[in-house]
Amino acid sequence: MQIHPLSDNIFVEAVKEEKMTKSGIFLPETSEEKPMIGKVFAVGPGKINKDGERLPMSVKVGDSVLFTKYAPHEIKVEDKEYLAIREEDVLAILKD
Repeated sequence: MQIHPLSDNIFVEAVKEEKMTKSGIFLPETSEEKPMIGKVFAVGPGKINKDGERLPMSVKVGDSVLFTKYAPHEIKVEDKEYLAIREEDVLAILKD
């Protein structure tokens, strides 16, 4: 199944963070925070402004992004988990 987001929606695959501290202590799943970094999997065509013009998206498939902690909606498609976020909830595109 292919995913084609609408408007300014972005589907992101969360980047799994280490479950162990630098000092070697393993953290239980209950102490984990929601992910805030992910890799863009699919991008919508962009939002339409009040004049009826489509605004181009700032992110593209393959970008690594930093987004607000409580913005994403968790979506499960064919046993794979994605985060659906709006472009306005992306705080930054991460560069190497």
